[in-house]
This record gives sequence, C-alpha cells and structure tokens, in this order.
Amino acid sequence: MRGQQFSTSREIYLENQVVRLVLNSTKKRNALSSELMSELLRELEGINKIPKVRAVIMAGNGPAFSAGHDLKELASETGAEFIKEVFAKATKLMTFIQQMELPVIAEVDGVAAAAGIQLVASCDIVVASSTSTFSTPGIKAGIFCSTPGIPLVRNVPRKIAMDMLLTARVLNADEALRYGLVSRVVSSSEVRHEAIRVAEEITKMSRSITSIGKAFFYTQVDLPQNQAFRFGESVMVENLKMVDSQEGIKSFVEKRSPEWTHSDKKV
Repeated sequence: MRGQQFSTSREIYLENQVVRLVLNSTKKRNALSSELMSELLRELEGINKIPKVRAVIMAGNGPAFSAGHDLKELASETGAEFIKEVFAKATKLMTFIQQMELPVIAEVDGVAAAAGIQLVASCDIVVASSTSTFSTPGIKAGIFCSTPGIPLVRNVPRKIAMDMLLTARVLNADEALRYGLVSRVVSSSEVRHEAIRVAEEITKMSRSITSIGKAFFYTQVDLPQNQAFRFGESVMVENLKMVDSQEGIKSFVEKRSPEWTHSDKKV
C-alpha cells in the first residue's frame, strides 16, 4: 500500500500477522522529512489498530535505512515555527513507536545516521546487516544531534554516546551490537529473513501479553530500582489475572501449545 505523499510501502507476511513497512525515498536516502514522518506515523497508527497483526518490521530501501532529517527543511529560510514542528513531529513518531501495542523491529541494511539512528534506537529490536553503520554526524554540519542523542544514550554507554555526538564517530555493526544499539547482526543477504524470523517468534506469543510487557518495560526503565520493583509487582498481579496468562500456565502444565485469545480479558 503506497503512501499518499512520500514513498512508503507495506508488505504482509505470515498470514497477515507481520507488516513490513518500507521507506522507499531512495533519492533522499530515506531522509525523515516532515511529510515522511507524518506518513510513517499514520501508517503505524493504522497498523496498531489491526487486531490480527502481531509485529511490525521497519526497513529502508536502498543503501540507507535513513540518513536523518531532510537538511533542506532545517535551513533558516523555512522559518523557526516550521523547524520547531519538524522536531516535535519526530518526537511524536519516536514516542509512538515505544507506546505501540505491537513490537517494532528495525531491519537495518546500510546507513543509519542522525535522526535515522534516533529511529533505530526507538525500536524494540534491531536486526542489522554486517555492513550497516550508525552515526550522529550532525556536528560536522554545525548541528549537535541533541534529539537523536536522547534514545542513543538510553541504548549505548554514556561515553560511547558522547564520543559519537562530539566526534561524529561511526559505529560498524559489530560495535553497535557490542554497545547495545543492535540486537542481532547477520549478512546483508540474510537481514530481511532474520527480521521476519524474529517477527515470527513474536507471533507465537499472546498479543495482549507482549503489549503489557512492552508498556511495562518502557515505563520502568527510567524509574529508581525500588519503584520499578513496586510497579513490576502490580503489573505481574494484573498479568496473572488475564485469560491468556492462565492459558499459558495451563498449557505448560499440560505440555501442549497454548491457545491464545490475544485479548485483555480477565479470568
């Protein structure tokens, strides 16, 4: 399904349970323009409402996953209000990815730079090809990558993040894996297959359970440990009230596959 403004497409896998959302703005290296971010947000909001979908894969066509913001939009002649809207839209997009019920997998095969690395770091799982690179090069153009640095420093060690932000250091895929920005590294020929394989594993789980788990994870991650434990206790109690939780326990005891309802119904 084509976007109305910029080139994005949906691909459907595993009996409509997995949506692969592809950025096809190859001439601009999949730059996150204002219109493209609006398109992505609309697509993700729509996909999140489809009951049968269990996971989303986000990929970029061409040699770049995304090279970052469209710098032409950040020139002073576009006006301060427009520029403010661009960054607000980026924040809304990145925040929504982590607020979605569905897990979002970044499939990276190429360059992820500036806002592109922000998009990668905002996803739940990242599968990268061995030839992919990750950087925040804005400082070389007189722009400190402030907003890309926010999810970056929540994924990699602080000193690595500052090295990238201050020197435009480029991480290769193995370094990104070692520092925690990437979940898995495979060859370029295998990256799509691996992303789909990860999504397939997610389809075996209850959508309602992955949803509450994702919401819990991002809520607790910035809490002090004692508060996180208290919050976790309450979530576990509510989790165990759910029909799918009790079905999972019962199926384990009976040594059979669970029959999920994928609903948030309570027993």
